Amino acid sequence: KMLKSSVRLFDTSLRRSQMNLKKVYCIDHALIPSVSSGVLINAGHLLENLVFVALRRFYPHIFYYRTKNGREIDFVAQDRTKTRLLVQVCESLINETTKKREVHALEEAMEEMRLRSAVIVTRNEEENIVREDKTISVVPAWKFLIAMNHV
Repeated sequence: KMLKSSVRLFDTSLRRSQMNLKKVYCIDHALIPSVSSGVLINAGHLLENLVFVALRRFYPHIFYYRTKNGREIDFVAQDRTKTRLLVQVCESLINETTKKREVHALEEAMEEMRLRSAVIVTRNEEENIVREDKTISVVPAWKFLIAMNHV
């Protein structure tokens, strides 16, 4: 059985998508400490891995995305009908600089992909950020996981 899975850059060009680095996730996030050097492990990485595993259960195509200005979005989940969900993972948005960075990246990606909604998964924060006709839902991980079980 496969213990890890990789995510490619979302790009209309298959060549560019394959040439960029892949992000690797463990299928069982409890294995992360035992298979990594421990240098890069933190609660944010574990949360991102947990979100990936939840998305993988319901979305056949998962990518990461880089905006034209170089801002990275953790996940573009795409179902069989090509409907896309943008998901950013951030342990906390309490720091205003972090919040601005994460929201701005999603706003850029939403504009480029012509989407009206996106999600930021946090440890325990919740709010809706509405700008013009776009909504970014900030949800705690436990609520995101429950919602994913009802997709």
